[in-house]
Amino acid sequence: MKPGKSEFTQSFLAESQHSLAVYHMPRLMRCLKMLSEKEIWWRPNAVSNSAGNLVLHLSGNVSQWIISGLGNRVYYRDRDREFAESGPIPRRALITLIRRTVDEAYSVLGRLSEDSLSQIHSIQGFRVSGMYAVSHVVEHFAYHTGQIIFVTKLKLGKDLRFTRLPGEKRMRTVARVP
Repeated sequence: MKPGKSEFTQSFLAESQHSLAVYHMPRLMRCLKMLSEKEIWWRPNAVSNSAGNLVLHLSGNVSQWIISGLGNRVYYRDRDREFAESGPIPRRALITLIRRTVDEAYSVLGRLSEDSLSQIHSIQGFRVSGMYAVSHVVEHFAYHTGQIIFVTKLKLGKDLRFTRLPGEKRMRTVARVP
């Protein structure tokens, strides 16, 4: 166990790092690589966001809450612009942005102390504990990654193979029985 961090704190931070960088990021990246530049900026209607908007929004959220809010780096966020952008910001630029953001957040999470998780921080006008801030970002990242996955499935009309479809295992098992 690292000095100054309980087993719980180490586990919470490691699982948060894993959720962002190892579980959700590869799915988000795969979707961005599968969609055309035009599809990345497609919106089904005026009140919905494109995958590109969601990537900008995730980068802003992670930067504001983890990198700035808990990591004490100065950051200015224009949240309204994240949603107003209509592109095309090239895929490569979006991938670079979100990858750098998640890499930096991963680093900040690795340095957080138990005290920083219990302290109250002022982030985006909210007074929250560090633990809440980390939990919020992990949940928020998962939520919007799911939306990007949905848009990708909607546009491409195919299973992305991230999970097993209902009944899929049962059908395979039944097919193997003579």
